[in-house]
Amino acid sequence: MVCRMFRIETEVDKERRDLLRTRLMETNTAASPVLRALRGTPAEREVPLQVWALDAVGELAGGLAGHTWAAWLHVDYLWVDGRRRGAGLGSRLLAEAERMAREERGCTAARLETWDFQAPEFYKKQGYDVVCVIPDYPPGITEYTLTKRFGRPGAPPPTEPPGTPGAP
Repeated sequence: MVCRMFRIETEVDKERRDLLRTRLMETNTAASPVLRALRGTPAEREVPLQVWALDAVGELAGGLAGHTWAAWLHVDYLWVDGRRRGAGLGSRLLAEAERMAREERGCTAARLETWDFQAPEFYKKQGYDVVCVIPDYPPGITEYTLTKRFGRPGAPPPTEPPGTPGAP
């Protein structure tokens, strides 16, 4: 018989949080052959990936901070100084992070989150697809999750379908 008496506590406890994470990872690994195969490989670790744009005097003009994990690039932050927006710097930062993730780390896809007032249209122009929309997160704002699949390293870029402006 299972005891139904538990003491519930709510304090912040780093040791318990770490234990909880470890136990969840063990449970997930036992339940998923994909995660089991990932354990102990280099792809198991989150590896930071950062790209910086500095102006002529070394001031930060923009940057991207993220990480790679399990053949995915996760973009945590992408920012461009307001005085430098509209000149393609954000696109360059994102493209360089994608190139590094794809060519140097073997990533096959990227993901990120953005809010409605930030940059969902920018990311769509960069080839990202909306896969999740969360209205009112936080209240009054909509959050978007977007992903992008990369081509194989060294593969030619995709061609436009016939009849598309600019297609052969």
